[in-house]
Amino acid sequence: MLSRVANSLFWMNRYIERAENTARIVDVNLQLLLDFRNLDDRRLAEHWVPIVQSTGDEELFFELYKAANGQTVTDFLVFRQENPNSILSAVAQARENARMVRDQVTVELWEEINRLYLFIRSPQARQVWASAPDELCNEVKRSSLILQGLVRGTVLENEGWYFMEAGRFIERADKTTRILDVRYQTLPERGLPGPINETDALEWVAVLRSCSAMDAYRQTYGADVHPAHIAELLVLSDEFPRSVRSCVARLDRALRNIAGTPSHRFTNNAEKLSGRLLAELQFSTVDDIFAPGLHDYLDQLQIKLNSVGNALFEAYIFLPYLEADPAVERQQQQQQQQQQW
Repeated sequence: MLSRVANSLFWMNRYIERAENTARIVDVNLQLLLDFRNLDDRRLAEHWVPIVQSTGDEELFFELYKAANGQTVTDFLVFRQENPNSILSAVAQARENARMVRDQVTVELWEEINRLYLFIRSPQARQVWASAPDELCNEVKRSSLILQGLVRGTVLENEGWYFMEAGRFIERADKTTRILDVRYQTLPERGLPGPINETDALEWVAVLRSCSAMDAYRQTYGADVHPAHIAELLVLSDEFPRSVRSCVARLDRALRNIAGTPSHRFTNNAEKLSGRLLAELQFSTVDDIFAPGLHDYLDQLQIKLNSVGNALFEAYIFLPYLEADPAVERQQQQQQQQQQW
């Protein structure tokens, strides 16, 4: 497979996953405000600024807006073209990558990506947002889930399919860590957190809902909300499909299927780093998450995920330039001269 094709398939799926996760964050936090009453400007900023920080775009946000509130943050995360991580930008980039490899994606997959792209850029999307923001977020989430089903149901499970899988799961793992990191300020700097008050509990429930993890949490831990249990589910669970551990396992499997490498060996740095990260998650406990502090632990997870992504590109996309053998070059020059005559 050509490296440019692998690159486009990887980023197509990654941008679709990014759009879905941004829609989840926006939808849940807009609904969370309904549970609070009479918030002043300071409290509104305390609610919205961590969400912008979780995407890594805080500097860009304050270049474009004077204050963080529901209107400015949601506009930045949904429609702002200058924000490369907005829903509009992510969908546009997913569609552009699909267009570049149109012959590698199925008709059904292309039509759904194109439909979502045309919708999010249309005046209708602005009208839906103005009247019912949750409907627009649900449309993005529904389309992402449809696209995941179309990939599994219509695309050949070859190298391209595994590059798409790698893109989806590295993005999902990264976004799960960022969603979990939004509320770290309410926790002790280090060590397991204690009981939390009702307001904090609502915010931690929002974290679960952003990952569609509320039902899974209740089935595993019951009704009591505790940050340690939430972190354990979203980072270490091997059953919840959006946990970091589950995503890294799928990422590691995709990387090994690309090269045909067995699970106990590695042939490139991407496989080595993904296998090492998976082993760390498999043999970690919730105490290991909170020992250095939740924020520092999640920062290190994000760095390791970025390292896997960089190694993947070094192995398959950014191929080194190989100088041709002088004898081969002379032969090619002679052939070109003969063709000219």
